[in-house]
Amino acid sequence: MRHSELDSVARAMTSAGKGILAADESSGTIAKRFAAIGVESTAETRRSYRELLFTTPGLGEFISGVILFDESIRQHTSDGTTFVEALDRQGILPGIKVDRGVTALPGFPGETVTEGLDGLQERLADYRRLGARFAKWRAVIHIGPAVPTSFAVEANAHALARYAAMCQEADLVPIVEPEVLMDGDHSLARCEEVTGQVLRSVFDQLEAHRVRLEAMVLKPNMIVPGTSCPQRASAADVAAATVRCFRRHVPAAVPGIAFLSGGQSESEATEHLSVLNETTGLPWQLSFSFGRALQHSTLDTWGGRAENVGAAQGRLHERARLNGLARAGTYRAALEAS
Repeated sequence: MRHSELDSVARAMTSAGKGILAADESSGTIAKRFAAIGVESTAETRRSYRELLFTTPGLGEFISGVILFDESIRQHTSDGTTFVEALDRQGILPGIKVDRGVTALPGFPGETVTEGLDGLQERLADYRRLGARFAKWRAVIHIGPAVPTSFAVEANAHALARYAAMCQEADLVPIVEPEVLMDGDHSLARCEEVTGQVLRSVFDQLEAHRVRLEAMVLKPNMIVPGTSCPQRASAADVAAATVRCFRRHVPAAVPGIAFLSGGQSESEATEHLSVLNETTGLPWQLSFSFGRALQHSTLDTWGGRAENVGAAQGRLHERARLNGLARAGTYRAALEAS
């Protein structure tokens, strides 16, 4: 794929009014979510749930892309249509999670690095053959009394950049996801400080690896206080800190920023996204790449029962619609009640 085509895919992923559905839960993660609603995680229950998501009528109005897992990119709907084809029919770009999860960083207690670079070129070629148009790699940064260390930040940034360079070589747009976790009692200011440190390192490494910024999507955390922080932040505070941090550290060449929800509730993530999009004059599209913040009520409504599929799809469509409004800065909390 030529540069212009990769650039076009990256722009389409963060096009106005739309965002990305993160449906790339690992087998272990989806098993925990199924257990919470009393559903056993089997190949068939996972397939059925994903079919519910990917065949939701009208989903393509508000969803530009879906991140798949290795299992789901090879699965089919009940009528034999591949999930990739089902998404294509709705005008939704199929993507794929390619990292293999985090592992402890030796010598650095409490810090992690993401695995999956070994054999990645071959896997990327296979996913491209299966129809993927973009890929995702998640790095995890912890905040604590003595973390993150510069070494852990740099190790994760280096892996993200190597992954991104390999994606572009394989004609895939990389989603670059450096997530500073909400876990902890750190303040809004501390989150802003660490996120800035991480973004500096990530973009230094992307430049060193000759990654084309116009052909990537950044998937970062919003600037929020830790979940145990006694000082909560308003949506306006979150937006101000987030915009300030990203203006300082994210080059204008990046076409779009697709924020992760990071453990926020559905309504909280949507409200924060909407207030962010009230800011004018920014060089990037401010989009979303939500997992739980799009799926939580959908999963609860489904409950593993075939007769609930229509209602569950309605919940997903509504959450996607509300986030589409947030893309324009026109979401209001009163819409939740309706």
